[in-house]
Amino acid sequence: MTAGDSPDRLRHESAFAALCGVSPVEVSSGPRKRHRLNIGGDRQANAALYRIVITRLRHDPVTRTYRDRRITEGKTPREVIRALKRYIAREIYTLLTYATP
Repeated sequence: MTAGDSPDRLRHESAFAALCGVSPVEVSSGPRKRHRLNIGGDRQANAALYRIVITRLRHDPVTRTYRDRRITEGKTPREVIRALKRYIAREIYTLLTYATP
């Protein structure tokens, strides 16, 4: 629904991520480099991506391994969820572009 009837109008996966509100925005202060999600975009699409992330974290061992590795690298659980939402948006964009005739 977010991409509409013409997903081909989205030229890059980063445009789809911005449309879903999962594009990273730098919020660094001091020596620590951090990002947060863009607060713009379709909130329903963002909520759907969040549900996908939570489901994968509960049931997919590969996603859990990724989360554990990133947490040991010093990332917070919130930052890990942000990265996973961006990754899933990339997967969905690929599916959308290949599904269009």
